[in-house]
Order: sequence, then C-alpha cells, then structure tokens
Amino acid sequence: MPDLDILCFGETMAMFVAEESGDLARVEHFGKRIAGADSNVAIGLSRLGFKVAWLSRVGDDSLGRFVLDSLTREGLDCRHVQVDPAHPTGFQMKSRETDGSDPKVEYFRRGSAASHLSITDLVPGLLKARHLHATGIPPALSESCRALSRELMECMRSAGRTLSFDPNLRPSLWPSQARMIAEINDLAALAHWVLPGLEEGRLLTGYDSPADIAAFYLERGAEAVVIKLGPEGAYYRTAEAEGRINGVPVAQVVDTVGAGDAFAVGVVSALLEGRSLPQALKRGNALGSRAVQHIGDMEGLPHRHELPEESQPQNA
Repeated sequence: MPDLDILCFGETMAMFVAEESGDLARVEHFGKRIAGADSNVAIGLSRLGFKVAWLSRVGDDSLGRFVLDSLTREGLDCRHVQVDPAHPTGFQMKSRETDGSDPKVEYFRRGSAASHLSITDLVPGLLKARHLHATGIPPALSESCRALSRELMECMRSAGRTLSFDPNLRPSLWPSQARMIAEINDLAALAHWVLPGLEEGRLLTGYDSPADIAAFYLERGAEAVVIKLGPEGAYYRTAEAEGRINGVPVAQVVDTVGAGDAFAVGVVSALLEGRSLPQALKRGNALGSRAVQHIGDMEGLPHRHELPEESQPQNA
C-alpha cells in the first residue's frame, strides 16, 4: 500500500434519519445514510486529500453493500473490509430535532459483523500508513475488537508512526464504568495526540480543569492533549505550552451529531500537515461549527477547496 497516509478502523452502520420531527415511533419517512464516528473521521480526512485505508467488517446483506458503496464513493481504500456471511450489518435510527437539541438515536448493532473484528483481520500492509486514528468505540464493541485496537496501536507506535486517539465514550457498550475508564486510559497512553471532550476527560481522569486533565495524559506518554469545550472552543497543552482557541459562533444548530468527529478531522489533518497546535485547533473549531449546521453525521465535512481561507495548508 504505497503512500498510505492514514489508517482508520471501526464500525460503519447504516442510518435511517427521520425526515420529520417527533417520536420515532410515529415517524413514517426516513432517509438512508451511513454513520460511525471512526468512518466519519476517515471520510473527512479523505475529502481533504489524504489517502485513507478503512479496516472493518460488514454483513453480506443489502445494508453492508450500501455501507461499502458509500465509503468507496468517499475515496476510502476498502480493499480489506471483510464481508461477513454469518453476522449482519449494524444500523441505527435517528430523530430529527428542530430546536438544536441532541437527536435521539436508537442502535441495532449488538452482534453485528463489525463487532467480530479481530486481530486476524489485520493485514500487515495497513501498518505502512504514516498515521493511525483510533477511538474508544471499537474496544467497546467486543473483546476481539479491543484486542485489535491494542494491537494496532502498539504496532504503529513501535514502528514510529503517529497516533491520535479520541475516547468517544459509549458507556452503554461497556460491562462497567470502571472497566471503561481503565481500558480507555490504557489505550490513550499509546497515543501521541489525545482528544477528549471536557466531560469525557473529567470522567476518565477524575480531574475537573482542562489543564489537570491534560496533565494526566501527558504524564502517561501523550505529546499533546486537545480538549473539546463545545461552543466555547478548545484547549491544548503540551510539555512546553498551553492555550485556548475560541469557538466559531453558529447562528442555528441543525444537528449536533458528528461535531466532535469534524473537530478531530480538523486537528489531525492540520497536525499531519505540520501546522501548529493553535492552527490545528482553529481548523478543528471551524469544521465542528460547520458540522452542526448540516443534517447527518458527516454531510458537513468539507472538501479541500471548501476549507476557510485561514485554514488552508501552508503549501496550498
């Protein structure tokens, strides 16, 4: 896999989005899309011109074909996505809210094909990517997914690649909160760039302030910690510096899902281009604000020519 920039992995689900507001039980019309935090980031990075490989599993069913077709159209290298004849493609249903509140999401993913991802799905060529982006969702899906997450992160770190990690907590998928905290923090310690939300950081570390949360991960091996503060922007800290970048005001919030993934796209893409942390956070804030103005988890992710002028790469 020559010139592979980024490896992402996890579960992409089919998503049925309500076309009218109200209780999902009463909604009659839905639009079909795809959803998944890990693939949202993969798509966002691909739209910005990076060569991105996607590692996952889908069922041998119509939803699996829909997911694969959608990801391939977005430019992801899906050659190593396994089609599983024994387990179905997961899906979700999402409400439409008109007041800017978080939509209600119902998941149908237990026992899905992606939850059966394991170390046996790892193709050595994928480890030639120069960067790995990981989240806390795959390790929450199953023991085999957890083993794959650790193997990928350990192999890439040992090979001298860069790693970013977004905790992206899903408490309902874990057997206990204590297990979630221990496992997520162990994986975060393998990453160079750790990107928790403020409330996630408080839960995972037991500290309240962004500075103390960041120090927790810096002491465990991270080179930089970026903490999402929602509309207020984001905070960063390294061993040498810290700072805060204000958020981008939004006149009307349409759909909050995917904002954190868009932020990760902005930060990771900018850092891979050699930009500074303040510049990376500025891009992350811009992409996050754009995301909440679009219906859908990844529809608001920009292509390279759509980046704000101040966020263009230095060699553009």
